[in-house]
Amino acid sequence: MNNKYKKLAASIVLDAIGFIPVPFLDLLWAPVSGYIMTKMYKGKTGKIAGIVSFLEEILPLDIIPTFTIMWIYTYVINKKKEDSIIEV
Repeated sequence: MNNKYKKLAASIVLDAIGFIPVPFLDLLWAPVSGYIMTKMYKGKTGKIAGIVSFLEEILPLDIIPTFTIMWIYTYVINKKKEDSIIEV
């Protein structure tokens, strides 16, 4: 299995963990989620995604699949931007 599809599978699992409605679990999961996001996606984009993931988990917004959205951004949207750049 390609590394990017391993990240997709991990993203789906991590989003599913974030959807679990257990009181106070979000307080523990939010910083872990942010940390994992910064390790999965490097650089400035990963840091911003880590902050967004932390905020999404700490606030009552647990319906947003942050990890999967970041995967789509990285491997679909950002890839299209790279493919459209014409080298001179």
